[in-house]
Amino acid sequence: MNIGVQLDREEFLYDIHSLVKSFFPDDDVSIYTDGDTAKCEAARDLLLYVHIPEIDDRKRVKDSLKREFYETLSDYTGRTLPWGTLSGIRPTKIPMKMLEEGLPESVIRKRIQDTYLVSDQKTDLMISVAENERRLLSGVSLGSDSFSLYIHVPFCPSICLYCTFSASPVKQWEKRMDEYLDAVEFELSCGRPMGQLPESVKKTEIVPDTNRKPVTFYVGGGTPTSLSAAQLDRLLCMAEKYYDLSGCVERTVEAGRPDSITPEKLEVLKKHNITRISVNPQTMNQKTLDLIGRHHTVEDTKKAFKMAREAGFDNINMDIILGLPGEEAEDVQNTLRQIEELNPDSLTVHSLAVKRASRLTKNLREEHAAGKIADYSRYEGLAFVNSGEIIENAYESALRMGMEPYYLYRQKNMKGGLENTGFARPGKECLYNILIMEEMQEIRAFGAGASTKTVSEDGRIDRIINPKDVKTYLERVATAKEAHL
Repeated sequence: MNIGVQLDREEFLYDIHSLVKSFFPDDDVSIYTDGDTAKCEAARDLLLYVHIPEIDDRKRVKDSLKREFYETLSDYTGRTLPWGTLSGIRPTKIPMKMLEEGLPESVIRKRIQDTYLVSDQKTDLMISVAENERRLLSGVSLGSDSFSLYIHVPFCPSICLYCTFSASPVKQWEKRMDEYLDAVEFELSCGRPMGQLPESVKKTEIVPDTNRKPVTFYVGGGTPTSLSAAQLDRLLCMAEKYYDLSGCVERTVEAGRPDSITPEKLEVLKKHNITRISVNPQTMNQKTLDLIGRHHTVEDTKKAFKMAREAGFDNINMDIILGLPGEEAEDVQNTLRQIEELNPDSLTVHSLAVKRASRLTKNLREEHAAGKIADYSRYEGLAFVNSGEIIENAYESALRMGMEPYYLYRQKNMKGGLENTGFARPGKECLYNILIMEEMQEIRAFGAGASTKTVSEDGRIDRIINPKDVKTYLERVATAKEAHL
């Protein structure tokens, strides 16, 4: 169905569009201003009109408008949304702010539900996460002298069907991985991400930043363990060369794919005092792994996990995704049963976000036509099922393993309009995950696709984003080297 929304003013375009998409996630939604009435009426199957009142208090008007429009859409569809009118990535910022103001939980709950129409269940989740975040952050320095260090490794053994992250196939880049590490080292040596490198920088000015020590250190991807053991060792040596990691309360390497984990790589991680790793199955159903392009088996996941335990890692995270193609409630239950048997220290429960850039929605049919997919019929008519019941089963599984929710975020186009939640046993939480979500501290990030965030004293957040494309990133670094060295 084609849905048109007619506005008489241009304010709140994004908010209105996001709200309509929450009710109609699989439909085409277009926003038109008053001058486009004829075009809007001609092009749409369903036309909605929204009057934007005069604005004095922008937030108050926005909240009121979204509530009224939500009720209209709810009446039309006969549905309510678990997150009410909220469409932002970081909903826990709302109760976090109120907790910092000293408001009691009963008042916080009423304000959330009156203002945003959030369900009882999601209100409980928001407050619980905010309380845990606040407790965990109470012992962390968040001032101007504090930051977290992130290095991105944009390579994976294969690219998952649903993936839109900054990742490239190992086979395509395996002969240039050392060149990539050279580029990251140059960035680290500058003490600033490439996007921040001023034109005036000279060789004598390129020095590591020794004035501040990172609070947390995180190597993400992609799949960092796509690197060889020697390359992984080099990467971690580089981080230690240019930054004093002695004050880090945690050091994480997102090992991720089971088919990239070896005893040699685990030995390297232990040598560099890595305290937390991930072994991410996404699902424990072989048919789904084959379908989404993860070239490993369920047994590989179990072997990698046990290998990590035997190597001495006592803080292992596992990620799962709900809403994967073809999976229903009993498939998710099978995944949860097998994960409980492994007994990880934390579990991150993701709701699949099917984005336009992913192969799921963009070019599966084209790949079949080009002969890249031999059997397209297995994709035809696949359902993407996620529901409150399915995600609640996952949350109950985490609770049975002694975990509590400690961070939370949402994305566009999430199946079921739900959320991603990190659960962990006490003392096994990932502070970096909280810091990246709550945006209370600088995240200094290096590598292709890495996003640096700076937080000013007045709370303003600025982003410095490196090129996602590895080739473009390497070219930019090469240009900088030639110009300044």
